[in-house]
Amino acid sequence: MVSSSRILGNKFLSRLKGFWKTSKNLEKPLASEVLTSYLIQTNEPPWTSYFVKCSDIVNDQRGMSHFNWPVGSSNYHILRTGCFPYIKYHCTKRPKQDLSMEDKFFKAIKIVNLGIPTLMYGLAATQLIRHQEIVKTPRGDVTIYFLLPEDKGARY
Repeated sequence: MVSSSRILGNKFLSRLKGFWKTSKNLEKPLASEVLTSYLIQTNEPPWTSYFVKCSDIVNDQRGMSHFNWPVGSSNYHILRTGCFPYIKYHCTKRPKQDLSMEDKFFKAIKIVNLGIPTLMYGLAATQLIRHQEIVKTPRGDVTIYFLLPEDKGARY
């Protein structure tokens, strides 16, 4: 006969294992949180372009290449690509429009090219990045990276 304390112990251990598997991801900010927080932190700039390390975030925008992103009183057109070890974001303040065709087009280009250009871009970026900033998110701070420092007061 199996004791009730042993059964409870096994349930506790299985829950603990499940907690350890997901706790690292629960601590990391979502990519969308970093995007929104940065745009708010910089007072909704007309444009920006940055890299974020894949290992620093949970990629909740996987598969999204060109899309609208509302922030505050603004809408942004986001061009996004994975370029290991980073994810690259290019954000432009623009009116909302249907970007579904462009999104499919960019996905197709990545597939046809087997992701090789984006991988090369990411590897080159590791040597070309010259500036970094901290983004404060609800789940903690994340460092984002730039090829050059941006002029925060610049307009189009």
